[in-house]
Amino acid sequence: MSVFDEDKIDAHCHVLDPARFPYAADVAYRPAGQEQGGIDAYLQVMDAYGIRRALIVGPNSGYGTDNRCLLDALARRPGHLKGIAFVALGTAGEELQWLKDQGVIGLALNATVLGVDHVLRAGPLLARAAALDLVLSLQVEHDQLDALRPLVEGSGVRTLIDHGGRPDPARGVAQPGFQALLAMAGNGRTAVKLSGWQKFSRVAPPWPDTRPFFDALLDRFGLDACLWASDWPFLRAPERLDVGPLLRLVERLLPDAADRRKLWWDSPRRWLGF
Repeated sequence: MSVFDEDKIDAHCHVLDPARFPYAADVAYRPAGQEQGGIDAYLQVMDAYGIRRALIVGPNSGYGTDNRCLLDALARRPGHLKGIAFVALGTAGEELQWLKDQGVIGLALNATVLGVDHVLRAGPLLARAAALDLVLSLQVEHDQLDALRPLVEGSGVRTLIDHGGRPDPARGVAQPGFQALLAMAGNGRTAVKLSGWQKFSRVAPPWPDTRPFFDALLDRFGLDACLWASDWPFLRAPERLDVGPLLRLVERLLPDAADRRKLWWDSPRRWLGF
């Protein structure tokens, strides 16, 4: 069987469809051209590459706290698509419950865009999320997680760390932010997405400078707490990307089909509730 036909769950992708859902007026970045991709285009990607389920993450870019495009996408394949919503810090529990009823399983916080101080103010929101058994999808870079770890672990919320924690390749695995991520493997409530290599690599695909971080994450978290994600449609990617080469990269890194089954299906199915 080709790796393209092996069953997969994509743990991080986006839908951006400004023709149907215009961007918010106050966003800092407005994806354009090949960075856009609506739900119809992504469903074709799923069908082509054996992606049976997917977690669609509401982006800061384009939409901010406007989740209409996300919710429209989730309604297309109920049970096959789940969502991560981006909301204001003051969002009440009743609205969070409504989002959960629409297929949203968690909330996004992005320190790489909004900064550490913004996330540090999210304690009450995380408490409401934990009470509703919503997960946190957290994007950090460099040493940001070192400052945020006490808040995140103290909240009790189950956490998905986006894109391997986006370390600085030049500083190696010993850098404080990445060590903070590795330390969170022991709390039983944290999983990491092995994805978004282009977001922190300093070289061209297949991003060999990210390999030490991949190995360290796999060693510490194990396949039971590692999830694969495409990051489609690759916002702000420095070069043209496609899903096929990403799957071939996983095939080279994990040549055993049983290991790929854990990464692509068993673990995300458990963590994401499919």
